[in-house]
Amino acid sequence: MLQACMSSAPIPAWSARWAHLDRSGGCYDKGMRESKPEEAAGVVIAIDGPAGAGKSTVARELARRLGMGYLDTGAMYRALTLEAMRRRMDLDDAPALSSLAATMNLDIAYVPGESPPHRVLVDGEDVTAAVRTREVSAHVSQVSSHAEVRAEMVRKQRALARGRDVVVEGRDVGTVVFPRAPVKFFVTASVAERARRRHEEMAKEGYEVSLEAVRQDMVRRDHMDATREVNPLRRAPDAEVVDTTGMSVSQVVDGLLARVEQKLGKRDGGT
Repeated sequence: MLQACMSSAPIPAWSARWAHLDRSGGCYDKGMRESKPEEAAGVVIAIDGPAGAGKSTVARELARRLGMGYLDTGAMYRALTLEAMRRRMDLDDAPALSSLAATMNLDIAYVPGESPPHRVLVDGEDVTAAVRTREVSAHVSQVSSHAEVRAEMVRKQRALARGRDVVVEGRDVGTVVFPRAPVKFFVTASVAERARRRHEEMAKEGYEVSLEAVRQDMVRRDHMDATREVNPLRRAPDAEVVDTTGMSVSQVVDGLLARVEQKLGKRDGGT
């Protein structure tokens, strides 16, 4: 069963629709009933985009400043990929992978004071760093390309966000998971910029790989994500494109925050 503690922060008072909801700030209902996109009672801010565009970093910071929850859908696919690889499963066996997705004990937890504060746990093991390895990155597109897998994960993602105000980021959040989200962004950057960022990240993690190899791998993954038959990476028609090339995180977040406030009104849930 997939469980989650999205955030321990208090629910901001600015969302009137939260008046009837549990304000404990604790874990989600472990039953995790399936929900349709229109059944999400809270405000969803959808952020999509290709790998290396900076969407995870800006989504986390945007959620913090708004006092909202945060859900990284990509981390869920990465955790599934990691577990499948550990079990030496055939990554083309869609039914088996879908079954694993439905039964694996995956926790998405918020741990104040940790860096990063949002942790990914499988069977109680913290795999936050393990799901970001080059090996997992090389296979996550393959695992996430299966229709059965995506159907199961989308169901869980909707359940995780149900009844909450949350920033959700991934590849198909605004097009498939929450097509009725009131605010949608498509965060991107040039291939050169994205490759440079990822290369710097990998160097800090101790990986010795050339910038060109990273760039080629990014182009390959872009192609896989954009051309897969099920839920390909694409911009929702009503999503605003945000090109982060040459911009700092604070610059990007300031811009997103301004657009959110224009669309939904000023929030006072963050700092």
